[in-house]
Amino acid sequence: MIDEAVLDDADALARVDREGSLRVLASAGAQVRAALSAEHDLERVRDDGRPRSVLVAGLGGSAVVGDVVAALAGAGSSVPVQRRKGGPLPGWVGPLDLVLAVSMSGRAPEPLQIAAEAARRGARLVSVCREGSPLADVTARARGTVLAVPRNGVPGVPAAGSRTGLWSLLAPVLLACGAADVLDLDAHDLGLAADRLDEEAETCRPASPGFVNPAKVLALELDGVVPVVLSDGDAAEAAAARVVSMLARTARVPAVRGTLPDDAGDVVSLFDGQFVGGAGSAGGPGGGAGVDPIFADPFLDGPPGPQLRLLLLSDTEDVPHAGPVRAVASHAGVRVSELAAPPGRPLQRLATLVARTDFAATYLALGGSIDPSRSVHLADLREVWASGDGATP
Repeated sequence: MIDEAVLDDADALARVDREGSLRVLASAGAQVRAALSAEHDLERVRDDGRPRSVLVAGLGGSAVVGDVVAALAGAGSSVPVQRRKGGPLPGWVGPLDLVLAVSMSGRAPEPLQIAAEAARRGARLVSVCREGSPLADVTARARGTVLAVPRNGVPGVPAAGSRTGLWSLLAPVLLACGAADVLDLDAHDLGLAADRLDEEAETCRPASPGFVNPAKVLALELDGVVPVVLSDGDAAEAAAARVVSMLARTARVPAVRGTLPDDAGDVVSLFDGQFVGGAGSAGGPGGGAGVDPIFADPFLDGPPGPQLRLLLLSDTEDVPHAGPVRAVASHAGVRVSELAAPPGRPLQRLATLVARTDFAATYLALGGSIDPSRSVHLADLREVWASGDGATP
């Protein structure tokens, strides 16, 4: 449960946030500008022209990069975009295809293996990683393009991992996709997105009181519930994938996601289940909601269980699909949180959705005295994998 006193005390937040996650998130706009000011050599990417298809390989916090590229390309793109977290390189990838391998450290085995196989097949290869890393070496030997991530990140900001440093990975990838004529965007679009990220950082800053800070408000709404994230629009779908990942890895909260209208039926079916209704209730007669939690008696009805909460994300001005779901949720007694991106270019709208929910997930962790940068069990898992029993997450 969130301690609201901690949430509204910037010093208390800083004591829990020992690795400075909030400061790194606030540097998202600066991460984009650092990528724009870097001397990335995209001439060869541009000269090679539009590829037959694009495959984006990324794992963990880097995986959402592929979701964003696919979202910005859209369903109507003439260049198919596929995402790959691990496993072998698909058999159809060849010299006409572009493989983008993304890893902050440049050491993640899966992107590294995919890059090596892409090089063997003669595919066009672009890597976003640290200079001098194994991934950079594989790419250089294949005469591919290495878009280096700065080792020191943004001056005055703690070092970013792939989760909090998303935009330092995403910006070079988007520049490469623009140069390859896969996406209709350029440095100007990235500059507009950086401005939007700066606006969100100011709005959601730690010193901003909870009643006017939209990220803190959303964190309170997601406290102690089972979030179900529904997206409407391509950019919102990519943002939903990011939200679920951030809730799990940052706030330690399990969440599921779906898209509208495809998954509306699956989601409203949950309204008849055990996560809707009163304390200790799996639903009233006929599968309806049980006792209202406000009137529940903990002695007669049992302790309250986690309740489902719907989070609607939209990146479109007109939301024709959300209305019916919202109405059914209201009738079933399911509470709804909504976040609609302000008008702008697709990348701007995506930036708003990602930044707002990134801050909310981090405040949800910090308000519950959880350091978002440290997970004992994730560290244990990495140790096991590093011992040779599997791949690194």
